[in-house]
Amino acid sequence: MASAPQPQLPLFYKDLLPLNSRDHAEWKVGTMQGAPFLAQTHAVPLTTDEFIDAQRNYPIVFTAGDNPLPIALFGLNEGVNTFMDADNKLVSQVYVPAYVRRYPFMLAKLRPDAEDLSLCFDPSVEFIGKRDDGLALFNEKTEPTEYTQGVLEFCRRFEEAGQRTKAFMDELQKLDIMMDGEIAITRADEPDKPFVYRGFRMVDENKLRELPVATLETLHKNGMLILIHAHLFSLNLMRTLFERQMALGKVPMSQGAAN
Repeated sequence: MASAPQPQLPLFYKDLLPLNSRDHAEWKVGTMQGAPFLAQTHAVPLTTDEFIDAQRNYPIVFTAGDNPLPIALFGLNEGVNTFMDADNKLVSQVYVPAYVRRYPFMLAKLRPDAEDLSLCFDPSVEFIGKRDDGLALFNEKTEPTEYTQGVLEFCRRFEEAGQRTKAFMDELQKLDIMMDGEIAITRADEPDKPFVYRGFRMVDENKLRELPVATLETLHKNGMLILIHAHLFSLNLMRTLFERQMALGKVPMSQGAAN
């Protein structure tokens, strides 16, 4: 079985194989025991469809660079995830981003010049393979089972959400209301030594307020304004995230850490 060509694999994925009835007719999906792939991930890609749910638990910021993307912060420093327990499971009652729920599946092009996307999976995971227990990927007629069809539909909806997210980000770029983010957080016992976090982008509230009334009305009608506000409100969780790191003993000794 040859891997689908993938010059640069997305976050979490170590390899990609196209799912097919010839090679995987007898394969099943077992129960995922925890999420070790997420344990040391401090930022997870997010779609705009998820802003309202995600902003209750995570700060939502945008990546730096020419093509910024929204991300949910699980920690303020590389390798720090404050939402995982000792068993590599997400703590209860937090929103789980669709990017995480999609793994180990995804839709991908089998060739760079291909137009269609195919359902692929990461074969490095231990819970997918020839096994006695679990959910079958194909039935006796080598047709996709209801489970596989559900996975395909979830991945399809994720791709559609990705297109809406791209349109949202393109519009933010056109409006020119983005700025380089910087958050300074001080500890009560060391008020003169702030921890400064940079390396992300955010909406500039001043520029947002200065937009023409007609533009703001358009943003309100097309649903973008509520998404922008969800992003801005979520920034209040930066200190909460910092305190979570402190409780875990994962605040770096040196100041000036960046995302």
